[in-house]
Amino acid sequence: MATIKYIDPTGKETVLSVPAGTSVMQAAVNHSLPGIVGECGGSAMCATCHVYVDEHDLAKFDPPGAPEREMLECTTAPLRGSSRLGCQLAVREGDMITVRLPDSQQ
Repeated sequence: MATIKYIDPTGKETVLSVPAGTSVMQAAVNHSLPGIVGECGGSAMCATCHVYVDEHDLAKFDPPGAPEREMLECTTAPLRGSSRLGCQLAVREGDMITVRLPDSQQ
């Protein structure tokens, strides 16, 4: 199992325990977590699962590939150095990560 802490724009925290291999986007959608839409179902085609990864957790993931970088340019919320698409972030066994949700996805 892995643990993902989501922090919404108001500071509310939601902590989910999920199986290894689950994406940040899929975990949120599976638990009806507001703030992540995932319109494309996880194929990096919509940018509605934009999150800000805690700086201490960035190294737990491979750098974004070209398709993800291109889609990040389409987000409605400001881009930061920690901006990622949640659909591209699969957690590993034992991971404990924190992501912040932007003010808007659409």
